[in-house]
Amino acid sequence: MIIPPRIQDELIELSHEKKIFLEGNILKVIEYDGRESFEKYIETCKEKDRDTRAKRLEVTKQVQAQNRELKDKAQELEQKAQENDTLMLDLKGALELAEGAKASAENNLDIMQKKSQFELIGNIVQVALWVIMGVGGIVTGMYVLAIMHGSDETTLIGSTWSNLFGILLTNSFSIIGTIMGVKYASGNSSQESKN
Repeated sequence: MIIPPRIQDELIELSHEKKIFLEGNILKVIEYDGRESFEKYIETCKEKDRDTRAKRLEVTKQVQAQNRELKDKAQELEQKAQENDTLMLDLKGALELAEGAKASAENNLDIMQKKSQFELIGNIVQVALWVIMGVGGIVTGMYVLAIMHGSDETTLIGSTWSNLFGILLTNSFSIIGTIMGVKYASGNSSQESKN
């Protein structure tokens, strides 16, 4: 493609005044008509076009590198978010497991306390019954011996024996009532603490 001389002069003048040059694929199809000034102009245009293309290519590479970097960072952030979600789920599971273990431990402690209370109550009742039976046996033995020896004190021992058995029975019922009251009160307080 040959450009007329008047257009060639205008292009050269435009390059000097406003620093505007031809660029792109049009430079490949322009033919020289022998004017040396236009040939220099075209060579200058080709050099500037190469420089401009190189700069554009460099900018494109930088943008692509930044895009890759941003993409990598976005993937990294997404991966960290997924890890955080996984950790949160693990923490929730561990918390639920710990709460279950706590409830089980509290239940086991409550059972052990009740068991030890029942054992203590059983021991107290056994000791109280042994004391009552021992005192009753001793006094009964004394009363039987007094009757067998024909002692004059049988009336006194008989009334003492009867009073003693009354006191022992009263005390045994009092002990059992106290133990049952403590058992009932501890049962109610443990139920209130659970609620």
